[in-house]
Amino acid sequence: MTDSPSNPNVLFVLTDQERYDCTTPDGPPVETPTFDRLSSEGVRFTHAVTPISICTSARASLLTGLFPHAHGMLNNSHEADAIQPNLSPELPTFSELLAQSGYDLTYTGKWHVGRDQTPEDFGFEYLGGSDVHHDDIDDAYQEYRERRGTPIEETDLQDEIHTAGGSESGTLVAAKTPVDVEDTRAYFLAERTIEALEAHADGRDESAGDDRSPFFHRADFYGPHHPYVVPEPYASMYDPEDLEPWDTYAETYAGKPAVHEQFLRYRGVQDFGWDTWAEAVAKYFGFVTLIDHQMGRILEALEELGLAEETVVVHASDHGDFTGSHRQFNKGPLMYDETYHIPLQIRWSGVTDPGTTRDEPVHLHDLAATFLEIGGLEVPESFHSRSLVPLLAGENPAWPDSTFSQYHGEEFGLYTQRMVRTRGHKFVYNGPDRNELYDLEADPAELQNLVDHPAYADVRDAMADRLVDWMERTEDPNRKWVPDTFRW
Repeated sequence: MTDSPSNPNVLFVLTDQERYDCTTPDGPPVETPTFDRLSSEGVRFTHAVTPISICTSARASLLTGLFPHAHGMLNNSHEADAIQPNLSPELPTFSELLAQSGYDLTYTGKWHVGRDQTPEDFGFEYLGGSDVHHDDIDDAYQEYRERRGTPIEETDLQDEIHTAGGSESGTLVAAKTPVDVEDTRAYFLAERTIEALEAHADGRDESAGDDRSPFFHRADFYGPHHPYVVPEPYASMYDPEDLEPWDTYAETYAGKPAVHEQFLRYRGVQDFGWDTWAEAVAKYFGFVTLIDHQMGRILEALEELGLAEETVVVHASDHGDFTGSHRQFNKGPLMYDETYHIPLQIRWSGVTDPGTTRDEPVHLHDLAATFLEIGGLEVPESFHSRSLVPLLAGENPAWPDSTFSQYHGEEFGLYTQRMVRTRGHKFVYNGPDRNELYDLEADPAELQNLVDHPAYADVRDAMADRLVDWMERTEDPNRKWVPDTFRW
């Protein structure tokens, strides 16, 4: 185990559907001063991926350290056709292990892991802020708005709706809400998080020296997930006319699986031009900046309470968002980087060197093992999770050169996919259709499927072999028949 300060506190901020490129130095023109500060004061991972681009499944992986095929929650738990609506109580979770070791765990915001389960079932004290549409946990945000004299049903009217298309899968909306910033759920969740930090600080002051319990606080923001509805000044912060189309907007779907183009019609965005998408992207960027500013309030409170030096700060997202990339909306049976490549930044005073980047391929659910090692605990052998602590400490251990992801379908039905990604290439297995191979160095926009290109046959076969090996190691149920379909 790396020699590091024992039992530090942890502040974990998870956003919902945040693109990786919004917090990169060479990304789009999004103002993210707080996330930029985390990068400058800690470590930014350049090759972090989600194990699956579905909220429930990714969040269950984060708790259990397992790929979705192992924990069984393959699609969203709130859907009527959820394959498994709740996590098995037999699976160990990092949060329960931390709680058993003496950590004081608190949680604010989105949950979305289990139709009948709550954070309380996994070692957390839940402080409110969930979306009752998905989780039905509490109505703390509604009560907050009522105390402010701005009940949700009276004031949350969406005006200036620039994009309203869609199908049974929902409607794409980019809009300005007339409420104040202080009335937004993002502000409320930051406020609840600050209150939690204050309570932890009070507990520290009341405890004697080293006998105090370290805390782990998790804040899950609802955004920048659609609908992209934000108040001023964020609603007009980005001018759609100033936004250039994504490089991936040149997508033609030539040589791609048929579901890619079919998904345009399923989402109801097949007729959207860039002018329409630019309106959505502008509001999405505003949403990102709104959350960044709330994160800034949280970090200021951490410093004012004297907790900054002894608290590890982690920012990540469950998965990304297309927002017009490849001309697509939301996420789906398309394993492009816009939805699988995620932001990950970690600041740990005395351990991380400021302004460091790490290029090793890592997974979102590697945080499960990381949190356990930060807390001085052993990682269960069942975890498909590797602690990032050595990387945070500047060490150069032997490290895998691939990441793996999967997809099983969501509200539109089942669709089997598996992906292996290295720095140079990406191979995607599509159960019902043709596979995909991309040269990420020559074609970072992933516009040309090279799976049938004779010059890439060796690369394709080698990537397929990597995927088969991973399926065997992790006991993917599909390992018994999928490999036969890789042979050309």
